[in-house]
Amino acid sequence: MARTLSLFVLCLCLGGASRAYAAEATLFRLFLLDGSVLVSYGEFARVDDRVVFSMPVGGGPEEPRLQVASVRAALIDWARTDRYSASARFQRYAQTRGEEDFRILSNEVALALNDVALSSNRQQALELAEKVRRSVAEWPKSHYGYRNNDIREIVSVLDEAISSLRASTGGAAFELSLVALAETPPIEPVLGMPTHRQQFDQIMHLADLNTSSDREALLQAAVSLVSTPTSTIGTKEGGPLKKQAEGLLRQELAIDRKYSSLSQKYVTQAAEYASRAAIADIERLVARLPKEDAKLGQKRPEVVESVNSAVQSQLLAARRLRLLRDQWQLRQASYRSYQRSVASQILLLVKSQPMLDSIRRLDGPPPDRLIALRTQLSGGAERLERVRTPEYLRGIHDLLIGSWRFADNAARARVKAIEGGDPAAAWEASSAAAGALMMLARVQSEIRELIEPPRLAK
Repeated sequence: MARTLSLFVLCLCLGGASRAYAAEATLFRLFLLDGSVLVSYGEFARVDDRVVFSMPVGGGPEEPRLQVASVRAALIDWARTDRYSASARFQRYAQTRGEEDFRILSNEVALALNDVALSSNRQQALELAEKVRRSVAEWPKSHYGYRNNDIREIVSVLDEAISSLRASTGGAAFELSLVALAETPPIEPVLGMPTHRQQFDQIMHLADLNTSSDREALLQAAVSLVSTPTSTIGTKEGGPLKKQAEGLLRQELAIDRKYSSLSQKYVTQAAEYASRAAIADIERLVARLPKEDAKLGQKRPEVVESVNSAVQSQLLAARRLRLLRDQWQLRQASYRSYQRSVASQILLLVKSQPMLDSIRRLDGPPPDRLIALRTQLSGGAERLERVRTPEYLRGIHDLLIGSWRFADNAARARVKAIEGGDPAAAWEASSAAAGALMMLARVQSEIRELIEPPRLAK
């Protein structure tokens, strides 16, 4: 039985294996609900609510020029489009890889069944035969249902072989095993490359269906199609077609300029209003945008969506700024009170900056001034720690205390270095002085920010 099956599969493998592969790409059709048809050079893709595809826009049949285009998925007759696509994929596969893939499968089956026939272990032979059957039964699902009838015959013969092997191993002679094979799609005539005039009509129809900036690209492709010397559209017919496309293109460019001006105006005004926390003014912009779009014919929904998003972002920024400014006004008394309470300490540190910089550079200051600085700084950090501050000022106050401690340590370490002629102590003093200067700069910057009303970050 197994040898007979091997010969059967081998015959199937050899039949028709010499078919030539087609060189051209598969041409798909998008059938629209209005009865029109769009050509897709190769597979199309559904992205959100649109279908993206490559549209032939001139050139020769072998090397057409392509234009990436899109159409709303809701405009497509999907039942009709899917039937045609399945048929096109099947026929393309049959013309190219189908026979070769079926030959490979047949060879694999023949080799496996030869192993089954020669095996002395009937249980292992049964397991191998069942494995081969599963592989054959699954093959049509990933191969467009190609050679489905042949696959059914192979599976049927395999079932007989498996039944005999089960009987020889003491198992049930027959076991019902249903496998749903992929059906061969209904074959529809695959249409060829549309003529240049048909391509022009498809481009213009698709441009009519688009209200986005894609329309401009499509019209440019239409002008190029009728203008190229290789176009099969005659001069007499092509002249009016070119004039029609160029007229529509000029309209699109004018619309682009108007929407660009609208976008720039709204985004600039929204940013200016946000910097003043003028929330009501931005809300008026939001309310007025649909009316301005309506005046322009609602021709660029993606531009209006982008402008609206930018204005809404500025509205959120304005609301945050309003909260920060209200908070700042509420805390003004605390800010000024804190500034007064630490003003003398900050002033002392600021006046000490030249001496701290000398310590940092390992270049002084003179011993008498250094000792005076150490005396002035002694105990200052502890006094600052006793100053009561609100929680929202704790960060800046800790910076001030840290700056004072670094300055105090720098002065003490410098005195120690001088007394002992210790370079290591001098470097320690230099590091402490650098830390004091850095933290003091941050303290001064943050105090200035406390005094000024909040602004939007640039």
